[in-house]
Parts: sequence; structure tokens; C-alpha cells
Amino acid sequence: MGSETTIVVADDHPLFRGALRGAVTAVLPGARIIEASGLEPLTKILDDEPEIDLVLLDLTMPGVQGFSGLIYLRAQHPAIPVVIVSANEDPVVIRRALDFGAAGFIPKSLEVDRIGEAIGQVLAGGNWSPPDIELSASEDKETADLMRRLATLTPQQVRVLMMLSEGLLNKQIAYELGVSEATVKAHVSAILQKLGVESRTQAVIVSSRIGATLKPPAGVE
Repeated sequence: MGSETTIVVADDHPLFRGALRGAVTAVLPGARIIEASGLEPLTKILDDEPEIDLVLLDLTMPGVQGFSGLIYLRAQHPAIPVVIVSANEDPVVIRRALDFGAAGFIPKSLEVDRIGEAIGQVLAGGNWSPPDIELSASEDKETADLMRRLATLTPQQVRVLMMLSEGLLNKQIAYELGVSEATVKAHVSAILQKLGVESRTQAVIVSSRIGATLKPPAGVE
């Protein structure tokens, strides 16, 4: 399997990309490994490469904050398994990542050989999360409903929400996405309706509460 496997390592820290490359190589010596330092190069890779077997995704890198990258990838490329690799080992974060569709969650503190084992388990069709972390607690009803609503957003709507959280105006979003302002307005309206809120600010606030996007701007709670 190793010589036929292609894995994308998406992390903005070169040293950790190197560590992940080593972990993958230890399990799959012949694997092809492609590196990405942000969401833009990652999406280009996934668009250009038809045979990606796994994405190892950091929760925080250029273009990605919180679960936004995961939500986007699961909507845009549902057939490609995504494993979160993060320094955040909060059980709530791990559980939400799995609920948003991650095939696994690997703490960056994990030993390289165990990282390799986790990757191998996911490539074999399984899921992996830290066995010593309690994940059985369920979300409250309001949070679970919001997560369900976020999961209904289209890939483009997820990107618009991510840009709203960065404080971009409609015309700036339109420029970044290469669409008209009218199209952006339509996406924003659909986002508000799906999230059950009345304004762009409310959309950013409610999505940030579960780590789906950036935190609200200072003074906005």
C-alpha cells in the first residue's frame, strides 16, 4: 500500500511537517507526501491531484482557524479522510473535530511512532483518537443543533463565513473568490438562514463559540 499512497501534510510549521513526514515514512516507506502551508495551497493540491488518500490538517494555519478548514474539506472533498493534528488536546476540541467528520485526532505531543500507528489505522479504514482521553460526554442541545446547522453549509458558504470572521467586506470577499458582490450577498443570506441568525456579526459569534471560525472581534460577545 505504501508505494500507492498519497498523503497531504497541511501545517504552517516546516519542522512539524518534517516530523509528520518522518512518521508517515516510518509506516509507509514508499508513500508520496505532499506538503501545504495553508488553506490556499491545500485546496489547489486537492483540486489538481485526483488520488489523495489522506489529509493531515492543523487547526491553525493561514486560511484556517478552528474547525473551518475541516468543515470546508469535508464539504468540498467528502471522500478524502481528514485527520486533525493539533497541539490542542482539550477533550471538547477532539470530540467536536470527530463530530465535524474528522477520521482521527492526533495530538502533536504524541511520539512519532504512535503518530505513524494512528495514520496507518486511518488508512486501513478505521478511526483514531487518543485512547487516554475521555470523549463520551455529549454536547448540549444548543451546541449540537448549531453543529448540525454548520454542517449544512456548502463549501463556498463555508469560505464566505470564514472570510466574514476575518472582517472582510462583501466586495473584498467577492474579489478573493472571483465572484460578483451579488453572489456574495446571496451566500451571506443563505448562511444567516441556515444558522438561524439575523446578522453577519451574529453568524460570526455563534460559529466562533464552538471554534468553527475565528474568535469574535474584541468587544463583541
